[in-house]
Amino acid sequence: MSGVEVITFGCRLNTYESEVMRSQAEAAGLNNAILVNTCAVTGEAVRQARQAIRRARRDNPHARIIVTGCAAQTEKQTFAEMAEVDAVLGNEEKLKAASYRALPDFGVSAEEKLRVNDIMSVRHTAPQMVKHIDGHVRAFIQVQNGCDHRCTFCIIPYGRGNSRSVPMGAVVDQARNLVEGGYREIVLTGVDATSYGADLPGEPTLGLLAKTLLKQVPDIRRLRLSSIDSIEADRHLMDLIANEPRFMPHLHLSLQHGDDMILKRMKRRHLRADALRFIEDVRRLRPEISFGADMIAGFPTETEEMFENAVRLADEADIAHLHVFPYSPRPGTPAARMPQLDRSLIKDRAARLRATGQMLHQRHLDKMVGTRQWLLVENNGLAHTENFTLVTVPGLRPRDIVEATITGHNGKHLDMQLTAAAAA
Repeated sequence: MSGVEVITFGCRLNTYESEVMRSQAEAAGLNNAILVNTCAVTGEAVRQARQAIRRARRDNPHARIIVTGCAAQTEKQTFAEMAEVDAVLGNEEKLKAASYRALPDFGVSAEEKLRVNDIMSVRHTAPQMVKHIDGHVRAFIQVQNGCDHRCTFCIIPYGRGNSRSVPMGAVVDQARNLVEGGYREIVLTGVDATSYGADLPGEPTLGLLAKTLLKQVPDIRRLRLSSIDSIEADRHLMDLIANEPRFMPHLHLSLQHGDDMILKRMKRRHLRADALRFIEDVRRLRPEISFGADMIAGFPTETEEMFENAVRLADEADIAHLHVFPYSPRPGTPAARMPQLDRSLIKDRAARLRATGQMLHQRHLDKMVGTRQWLLVENNGLAHTENFTLVTVPGLRPRDIVEATITGHNGKHLDMQLTAAAAA
């Protein structure tokens, strides 16, 4: 092979950072290299990364393989000891061209492979400018990194460090750059995006940032947030939901559970009633909005009754896009030291919660039939509605925004018919 290939796992923030990595590695003159940007959210994510590294070495025996990302930050020795790996970079180091210029030669020891510094010592997030997001019609912008909270199940703060925000002016510049490059939808990403601005002068909020973006870059057609913690939603964000048509009617919530005792043991900052109240308030402001949510099944000490509370929350909240994670103990987290459930029980509960999610998604698809929707066409014969529902759109040009009537669905995607005046 020649050039730089990037293999990305995990969140949208990783997707954005992979573009930064590629540009920095190319600027450093790196060639014949594979960069693996890992995720540490679950043990399964780490296993998949190790599997991908072994496959990459089999397919490219002479390429240089550099591993980075959250799993490399939290489990650096695991990857350094892999014979297939030539170097391990930390989450801060991966974004700097100098890191790629300073890579060791082949055949070095595990210790010499490591370029992973203390992520907790990082106090600022430097603005990173990218021209495009490879393979994506929607453009992601990093507005924040790290997390100041310590949920008992989560290893990510130890991979990302403490919360730090990108200055508002830099976010505006990046958005303008991407829109000028043809992107019509912008997605703001971060590890804990709703904590945005607490470390900046004047303490601007995520909602104020979004308002400023839409004012300063009027050619943004659609603006989204990747994920939010509802307890941190500010008045500017609620105002956008109610009054700004370019702010898309979809929110992905970090719910995690629906039982108050489990939420407390997770060290979450909301309770069941808080989540339901927020969802009700938002629906009152924007009736067409849809919700996604992350939920964990099989958390330590979870009883059948507690699990049923989680199922009922998903149903009562009418979560259209439910992402279910079977609990995975992460070494070094408090939850890993709590009494654990049997793995077969965890898998069973995750399957049952996913079945609830599938039922709720079907209900959501049913409600969409007969409505008119504006669609952003993707690269794969699919499109997203404004409320983030997938639609089959064969033969349409990627990045176009078209209007269509929803005629039915196949259980996964909506079907559509273009309206007379379809393009916008």
